[in-house]
Amino acid sequence: MKIERIYRSAVELGIAKDPRGKEGVRQALDDAGKEYEGLKGARKRYFDKERLNNPFSDTRILYGRADLEVKSVIAGIDVETPEIMLVDRLRQTGVKIDLCIAHHPEGRALAALADVMSLQADMWAGFGVPINIGDALIEDRMAEIRRAFLPQNHERPVQAAELLDVPLMCVHTPADNLVTDHLNRLLKRKKPRLVGDIIDILLEEPEYGKSAERGVSPSVLVGDEKKRAGELFVDMTGGTEGPVPALEKLAQAGVGTIITMHMADKLRTEAEKQHINVVAAGHIPSDNIGLNLFLDQLEKQGVKTRGFSGLQRVSRLKK
Repeated sequence: MKIERIYRSAVELGIAKDPRGKEGVRQALDDAGKEYEGLKGARKRYFDKERLNNPFSDTRILYGRADLEVKSVIAGIDVETPEIMLVDRLRQTGVKIDLCIAHHPEGRALAALADVMSLQADMWAGFGVPINIGDALIEDRMAEIRRAFLPQNHERPVQAAELLDVPLMCVHTPADNLVTDHLNRLLKRKKPRLVGDIIDILLEEPEYGKSAERGVSPSVLVGDEKKRAGELFVDMTGGTEGPVPALEKLAQAGVGTIITMHMADKLRTEAEKQHINVVAAGHIPSDNIGLNLFLDQLEKQGVKTRGFSGLQRVSRLKK
């Protein structure tokens, strides 16, 4: 596969599993097109034209020729300068690596992370939170994230990849969409009654099992295992954590338990106030599921894959 095809595959898979649905994604792309057409001069010249075909601002080819043929991939959760140097060293020792894939975004994909967060409003709307309220809540949080990333040195790992000639791309929200879809279908099938049942179901997944072996197991952050779970909300996509006020709206909409990768204390405190149970499945093992599901699709196309930097490669393909 060529790098361009791998990139497009990530986008296509992300769209197929997007909580907004295909119509919601199409609308987002149409909005980007209208924005572009309304620009002039330098603003139009520097517009990220990938937004016209890719609704995920945190998923991009960061370095490398789009037509480069790829037979071997190494993928990790966080790929920064040390990991790029490790890939270069592995290649020096004879390990075949044509492309490095990061999960967490870097470069321009990190700078634009906030732009994918708007899909959270669509997820809340699926539980009955009015979209106008969701839009207003996520807009403030998006602005906060944009301010937080403004001073960061986004290009450091990308420049390292250029200097060492290591082709690099990142796949963030598409992989998060994959794990969100996978867990939604799993929990719908298993129908957990109690919060503790959710923990047991998660531990049956190899990525969570491997993490538990290393001392990081899914856990209950709010509530306890003997409480009834109620309506489940798998909250694992949309860039990063949402706003605190959204929890009150979700409680009013009937959400009983949130299954998430992680939750900051200010959100956890609000969840307690709203009597919403919270299960922290684990950040890295959840990211592992999403990325493993994507890499399985590359394996089907004959691309060899391996993991590093937090990714324990688990193939879900039937042997």
